[in-house]
Formats: sequence, structure tokens, C-alpha cells
Amino acid sequence: MIRLHDKNFEPYLAAEEIAERVAAIASQLNTNYAGQRPLFIAILNGSFMFAADLFKKIDIEAEICFIKMASYRGLKSSGPVVTAIGLDIELFDRHVVIIEDIIDTGKTLNAFLPKLKYQQPASLSIVTLLHKPDAIIFPLQIDYTGFTIPSKFVVGYGLDYDGLGRNLPEIYRLAE
Repeated sequence: MIRLHDKNFEPYLAAEEIAERVAAIASQLNTNYAGQRPLFIAILNGSFMFAADLFKKIDIEAEICFIKMASYRGLKSSGPVVTAIGLDIELFDRHVVIIEDIIDTGKTLNAFLPKLKYQQPASLSIVTLLHKPDAIIFPLQIDYTGFTIPSKFVVGYGLDYDGLGRNLPEIYRLAE
């Protein structure tokens, strides 16, 4: 059990489980994008650990860039999606892979995907470490999922609770 701010969190996904799943996703991506030189777009802040570990296992020719978007404050979505750092790479006719830490409501990607599609990439796919299907409000086509989890607040491995917990190598969920 750990405590962040005023909340207790219990262990949920061990670092070893996460590493195994990241390696499996990277293997799929290496196969599916062989010879295509994909561009990975990692959505900050939460995806930084997942993106780094995933990209280290990508053994095909590929590029990565980062965009900062946010819609969370505390335990809930704050409302509007805010873009703090924008995308400055041409996407026309590129194979684009979006890297997300977690997809719950789908709000962030629902706001971002039309901007990407407008640039006419050759293909567009989504990879997420965590997916909460019970929380979906904006349905998305998720191509690669690490773990499907219940709609419970989680921290660790890049995910935070008001700034704390990102540095944890494993994932914890809010304790009852």
C-alpha cells in the first residue's frame, strides 16, 4: 500500500507484467510496420515511461515525437482538452502510431484525431498501455492494448495523482 496526497493505493500490475506486455506489443508493431518507417506520437505526460520502454524495443526504422495534452485534474477529467505542446512534424502519407498511457473516456484522442486525420497520414493506429472500456464516452478503434482494466483510478508507470506517482515502476489502483 502507498499513499499519495490524501489517497491510498494498492498494488495492481507488477513491473515484470508491464515489461512483458510492452515487449509483446513492440513485437507486434515490429512485424506490422516492417519496411514502413512509422512515426510514433507519444502523448505526454502520462505516456513517457510506456513510450520510452516501447520505443527501446522497436527494432525497425522508426521515429518518435511528443505532444502534450491534458484533460485530468485530481481523480477526474477536468473538462476541455488542453494542448500545451503541439505537433510540428508533417504527417502526410506517413504511418502514424499514437502512444497513450491510458484510454478511459476517449476524450483526449477524440479531440486530437481529427487534427491528425486532416494531415492525411497513410495509416493511423492507436496503442495504449491501459484501456478502461467501461468508462468510454467517445468510442475509438484501439489497435494495440496492453491491459484492459476496470474503471478504477490508477497511478504509477507514468500515471499520476495530481503530480505524484509517475515515478513508480509498477501500477497501483485506488484502494477501497
